[in-house]
Amino acid sequence: MDLQLFAADDKTEDPTPRRKEEARKKGQVVKSTELVSAINLMALTLFFLNISPKIWDSCSRMLISYLRFDGGSLTRGNLGRITLTAVFNFARLALPVLLIAFLSAAAGNILQIGFLYTPAAITPQLNRVNPISGLQRIFSKRALFELLKALLKVSLVGLVAWQFIRNKLEMLFMVLYQNPGGMWEIIRSLSLGLSLRIAVTFLVLALADYCYQRYEYNKSMKMSKQEIKEELKQMEGDPHLKARIREVQRKIALQRMLQDIPSATVVVTNPTHLAVALRYREEEDVAPVVVAKGAGYIAQRIRERAQEHQIPLVENKEVARMLYEQVELGQAIPVEMYQAVAEILAHVYRMKGRSF
Repeated sequence: MDLQLFAADDKTEDPTPRRKEEARKKGQVVKSTELVSAINLMALTLFFLNISPKIWDSCSRMLISYLRFDGGSLTRGNLGRITLTAVFNFARLALPVLLIAFLSAAAGNILQIGFLYTPAAITPQLNRVNPISGLQRIFSKRALFELLKALLKVSLVGLVAWQFIRNKLEMLFMVLYQNPGGMWEIIRSLSLGLSLRIAVTFLVLALADYCYQRYEYNKSMKMSKQEIKEELKQMEGDPHLKARIREVQRKIALQRMLQDIPSATVVVTNPTHLAVALRYREEEDVAPVVVAKGAGYIAQRIRERAQEHQIPLVENKEVARMLYEQVELGQAIPVEMYQAVAEILAHVYRMKGRSF
């Protein structure tokens, strides 16, 4: 029996910053299209609340100028001028509305996800045109939720609209007894009042939808402890691989160090635990230089390599320990060790029949 069938979903950990960043690069972010539409509707409603008298004046002047036009003076010569004037007047009225719509839609997206460019989100994917996958999306829980959400939105907006219109029926019937100016004022007041209430309702629903989208996003981004471990391995490197790399690096360093031993003048030992190889060339080195050092097995290899090349081994526990602990490979010995090392070199030179 496969006990994994009875295992609960173990994705209980919050997503890591790296996982969020990778999802963002793929276009997987918290975004509610309802909120964008609600902000757009609210911005346009507030715009018309403040600018509608000017729009009425502009439309009135345009209508009057066209109605007063003398049809007999319409010629091929002035047709182009009249057309350009009409296009200009229409653009003068429409462009502010289009600009507000564009800016509010952009603001709605930026407030949710910031500035984001994701080519991966618009790259064609064959699974999106798969009819089987399409049917699964149509009859999925997500599609059912979206349907219920749309029905709720229509119901609430319809209820708000009905309540407003029912309370304004008397004003609505007064339109029949008004002159054009009064008729326009009543229609403007009713339209903008209704639009404002619908925009507020729509905005409340959109905020609720955004909260739900954020909840679903955070839930879908949850990670298991194993996934977090795997991510840490990818970020920091596999510990086994890092250990293997360190092992190779140690071998290379040991090989290079052993290759430098033939240039050494003397090897100072502990006598078995430590070994430090010193090089001193009067014409090149200002002070003796450590060319190899090691403990345990490496110290044994240094002694064997030194014996192969007939390099003297001198036992001095104190100096060997100080050299091993205080001087790095390739460095000259410090001033405070000159006297002790000089005595060792003098001993080596006497063995070789030379003076130091």
